[in-house]
Amino acid sequence: MGHFEKGQHALLNEGEENEMEIFGYRTQGCRKSLCLAGSIFSFGILPLVFYWRPAWHVWAHCVPCSLQEADTVLLRTTDEFQIYSWKKVIWIYLSALNSAFGLTPDHPVITDEEYIINRAIRKPDLKVRCIKVQKIRYVWNYLEGQFQKIGSLEDWLSSAKIHQKFGSGLTREEQEIRRLICGPNTIDVEVTPIWKLLIKEVLNPFYIFQLFSVCLWFSEDYKEYAFAIIIMSIISISLTVYDLREQSVKLHHLVESHNSITASVCGRKAGVQELESHVLVPGDLLILTGNKVLMPCDAVLIEGSCVVDEGMLTGESIPVTKTPLPKMDSSVPWKTQSEADYKRHVLFCGTEVIQAKAACSGTVRAVVLQTGFNTAKGDLVRSILYPKPMNFKLYRDAIRFLLCLVGTATVGMIYTLCVYVLSGEPPEEVMRKALDVITIAVPPALPAALTTGIIYAQRRLKKSGIFCISPQRINVCGQLNLVCFDKTGTLTRDGLDLWGVVSCDRNGFQEVHSFASGQALPWGPLCAAMASCHSLILLDGTIQGDPLDLKMFEATTWEMAFSGDDFSIKGVPAHATVVKPCRTASQVPVEGIAILHQFPFSSALQRMTVIVQEMGGDRLAFMKGAPERVASFCQPETVPTSFVSELQIYTTQGFRVIALAYKKLENDHHTTNRLKEETKPVLEELISAQIRTVMITGDNLQTAITVARKSGMVSENQKVILIEANETNGSSSASISWTLVEEKKHITYGNQDNYINIRDEVSDNGREGSYHFALTGKSFHVISQHFSSLLPKILINGTIFARMSPGQKSSLVEEFQKLDYFVGMCGDGANDCGALKMAHVGISLSEQEASVASPFTSKTPNIECVPHLIKEGRAALVTSFCMFKYMALYSMIQYVGVLLLYWETNSLSNYQFLFQDLAITTLIGVTMNLNGAYPKLVPFRPAGRLISPPLLLSVIFNILLSLAMHIAGFILVQRQPWYSVEIHSACTVQNESISDLTMSPAAPEKMESNSAFTSFENTTIWFLGTINCIIVALVFSKGKPFRQPTYTNYVFVLVLIIQLGVCLFILFADIPELYRRLDVIVTYNDLWRAVASKHSTPIVKSNSFILQEAVIENRALWMMIKRCFGYQSKSQYRIWQRDLAGDPSWPPLNQTSHSDMPECGRGVSYSNPVFESNEEQL
Repeated sequence: MGHFEKGQHALLNEGEENEMEIFGYRTQGCRKSLCLAGSIFSFGILPLVFYWRPAWHVWAHCVPCSLQEADTVLLRTTDEFQIYSWKKVIWIYLSALNSAFGLTPDHPVITDEEYIINRAIRKPDLKVRCIKVQKIRYVWNYLEGQFQKIGSLEDWLSSAKIHQKFGSGLTREEQEIRRLICGPNTIDVEVTPIWKLLIKEVLNPFYIFQLFSVCLWFSEDYKEYAFAIIIMSIISISLTVYDLREQSVKLHHLVESHNSITASVCGRKAGVQELESHVLVPGDLLILTGNKVLMPCDAVLIEGSCVVDEGMLTGESIPVTKTPLPKMDSSVPWKTQSEADYKRHVLFCGTEVIQAKAACSGTVRAVVLQTGFNTAKGDLVRSILYPKPMNFKLYRDAIRFLLCLVGTATVGMIYTLCVYVLSGEPPEEVMRKALDVITIAVPPALPAALTTGIIYAQRRLKKSGIFCISPQRINVCGQLNLVCFDKTGTLTRDGLDLWGVVSCDRNGFQEVHSFASGQALPWGPLCAAMASCHSLILLDGTIQGDPLDLKMFEATTWEMAFSGDDFSIKGVPAHATVVKPCRTASQVPVEGIAILHQFPFSSALQRMTVIVQEMGGDRLAFMKGAPERVASFCQPETVPTSFVSELQIYTTQGFRVIALAYKKLENDHHTTNRLKEETKPVLEELISAQIRTVMITGDNLQTAITVARKSGMVSENQKVILIEANETNGSSSASISWTLVEEKKHITYGNQDNYINIRDEVSDNGREGSYHFALTGKSFHVISQHFSSLLPKILINGTIFARMSPGQKSSLVEEFQKLDYFVGMCGDGANDCGALKMAHVGISLSEQEASVASPFTSKTPNIECVPHLIKEGRAALVTSFCMFKYMALYSMIQYVGVLLLYWETNSLSNYQFLFQDLAITTLIGVTMNLNGAYPKLVPFRPAGRLISPPLLLSVIFNILLSLAMHIAGFILVQRQPWYSVEIHSACTVQNESISDLTMSPAAPEKMESNSAFTSFENTTIWFLGTINCIIVALVFSKGKPFRQPTYTNYVFVLVLIIQLGVCLFILFADIPELYRRLDVIVTYNDLWRAVASKHSTPIVKSNSFILQEAVIENRALWMMIKRCFGYQSKSQYRIWQRDLAGDPSWPPLNQTSHSDMPECGRGVSYSNPVFESNEEQL
């Protein structure tokens, strides 16, 4: 794939999350014929290989060509997984529209090549080439020579162009062409038929290997275990298919309502029509009428305003006001024409229009922006249908270990072939024995055993109110070492209490008006601003909106209503929102205030504005938002000189401070930010477990610092260093400054008396780990752009990130991942969706539909779920390792035993295999994983890789011990004095002559019927292997510090006791029929029985268990060895920590640096794949 023909290779969705490489291929008839012949002669194996390896299918059937000539395209993701898939290029014919509209190549509707749709039509034959990838349709753009996404309005359109081209609707011809090319406006998630799910599951390589094993076992008359595997596979497949079917049905029901909506569409010539939503196309003009309307597509509002419930997208059911897209003469793309977020003009698919307010023309109009799976809801559904695969090293190590087992099996096959061919065995017998080695060395039950721990952990999480849609991420939870928290609604309570307001005049700030006193707020600009500067709506007689807006409005005791048809104040439209003082209010000189225009709050702008009309008074403008932002819009002489210090007084106490501005007046009001009761103990638990905690919030920086101190995220003896970075301004370059924030005592309002003061000097003692960086989203952006070499240094101790936009939250999580942190993100869903998806583990505290974007959702809306999830993740991870080690060792015990018996051209009998496989290993595999998570988080994580020294040594040591035991038993039994004399065994058949009972070690087949396997070697190897499997299960069943102690797993302990009891019973019972069934010989010599049992139980139990616990699993010993050999972690964050610890100039306190300084350049780069950790953990 290194050399491509011209035009054969391109990028699809360049720069987007789902970016792919696309390669052009043309099917060749002769290659297709050869592949068909190969499929027939290989009995279906070749198509199966092509199913597993899509790229091989394309390379075998096709030859490379340019994308323009291709009839097949090969797709490859550009992430670290590089997953291949292929699609056929299909043609869409527009000839069907000829008769209806007389469509010709020179028709004016298709000659305008400003739009992608027209560029995709091949003339003169009027057809379109397209492919469909992950539910999205792409058409071939003949003008630009590439595949481009269809189903959306072009991003380069200006607002003027949208108003001009689509403001009157589309003609019928344009609608029909767009319907044919763009496809239906449906988010169609079909309920996958059971037979399809069944075939897809059965074609899994794991089940194909099981099918091979079962066929082999049936040929050897090993029916019992074959039937047992079939039954277990049927149960496993049935459960998987049932779960997949349930998910498919739930997702289908989730989007079903979207496809059956009626919409009012205005055509350019046809007028307003009621149409089914599935016929909508980009560019259609929607007329929104009435309330409670579900949006069937993404649309940009061009006239009127709407109040929308976006709970499906944000996870927060708070009404959001949407404003029309302003018509500007600029040719700048409409999304970037304003510094405000363009989303304030967009009505997203799946959201509910609670209220539509018409403008002067009397209608609310919106242009369809995106349809189908291109919409916001469609994208959400696609993220569920096509989740990003997870590259956790445990699973890659597991595959490598399986390949090692396959290599071991290959060695065993060669050994078997040599032994049996030299012994003169029939070819079919030689082949069966050789293939047997594969099913012994590579246990078919291994993948299932690895998932049982995850299944049990998922059930325990569900009982605790934590729901998981990505079970494989439970293991990743066990590796988390950094957790990011949103503040509002996550660390602090959702409900805000209005504490008081502080008005100001030219003389400075006035006295605090406390609402706790019960006195009404006196009339003035402050009262008017609180009553009118909001985005509240009146719906069915109830005022709804943002809780903060609601608290402020309720504090005024005013009322909200709509103006009637007879409302005749100049400039105020009918049905405008009007706020009025209540009847009991006195000394209010106005009858009410009409809200004329709303400019809703934008997180990017950090403010909102309204234009209002006093009844019988002036027309006014009010602004509300972040204090520092609002102050920047005020005339400097109107801002009190004590503004900054006054702001610090309240933010340091944990108040959330909002500023209000009216003409030349500046006003502040304060709401209390109360911590949730669970916040502090949870953060203390995480910090004591050496798991970093980071706060990412959209709130004020100093409020965030105070909450961080109160919650314990920053302890009392630790310092906070404020980082401020400023963009390039005129002749001065970008700058960054470092200032120490000192906590002092100050007597002020209320019982709280802390405020932030900047300290000029600081001692150098205890620098490392004794400070935290705090910065805003603006500073984070400037540092990322101009001081990228400083960014990793800042992130190592960065704890408080305030005024962060949703996009910046995602970027910050990604930057932490580049430093090799395993990052968890916990948020309430509002503005956190991107970060929740970006993190290794996203935990949503919202029960809204947006939670489907997060792998974990907690029913309990507090952060107690975080340590609980980490504990379960650690337990599940350790359980996976335990099961992997056990299953690998169980297969090696059988492998060693069978190869020793093959030396004598002997083997274990079917019942002996059945006893070990079913009665021992299967029961252990089901019960070993039942240990719950240990209730205490320890300050270190479990190993994240199978190739870590303790795990490898554990497996290798036990394999060598088992090998030594088997060889010793095999040799010792042949040296017993009774080995070559008469055998009076309990299983000896009656009426045999003495000569028949005397057998040589090399000829056990002389015994009749059931005695094909019977020999002293067979019996010894089987007993040693069986009891070894039991003891190894006990040795590998890890308890503390990540799982509950083994003795608390009563079912597992009981199973081991019963199994061991049964084995000892068989050894000493002297029941001839039982021995005959099991093909064992147990001599009357009690000494040998004792020797046989003592060779297994005490040796394995004492040596293995003591070495396992005292040496191999001894963390302190391994840490000492690492120190002796000077081993240091290769994780990026560890490397940076070591570098900074030895840097006396870090952090650079009370300094200001500029981007044009040499040391502030971009000389340092760092990048590690997400989901990777190079740290060798113990």
